[in-house]
Amino acid sequence: MLLLERADYPGYWQSVTGSQEIGEALRDTAARELLEETGIDARAHGGLSDWELSNVYEIYPRWRHRYPDGTTHNTEHAFALEVPEPLAVTLNPREHLRYQWVPWQEAAQKVFSWSNRAAIEELPRRIPTMARNR
Repeated sequence: MLLLERADYPGYWQSVTGSQEIGEALRDTAARELLEETGIDARAHGGLSDWELSNVYEIYPRWRHRYPDGTTHNTEHAFALEVPEPLAVTLNPREHLRYQWVPWQEAAQKVFSWSNRAAIEELPRRIPTMARNR
């Protein structure tokens, strides 16, 4: 599982995240954010899997300035890209300081967001090879 350390909050780890642009399909948003944040092109690895899983969460006050005035909650959609081995990552230094590939169980413990943790904990149910590696 690929984790990224936030540049604006060192010590806080997460998976790839991002915001949908007006008129953009969710799958396109996920692929664009993956490419922008890591340099990984989902198309080169079989494309993203849409888990059709979403969570609504309260936006931490420290990040509400990124959203329109009065926005307090966000809907997060889960996508996955299965790769045969850890890939080289090119970070966007404005967004992330470091990255690491870790077993999914470790990733679930390391992320700061409950919704990110919930999506990671879905991995063994969604990707059969993960279930075998418990």
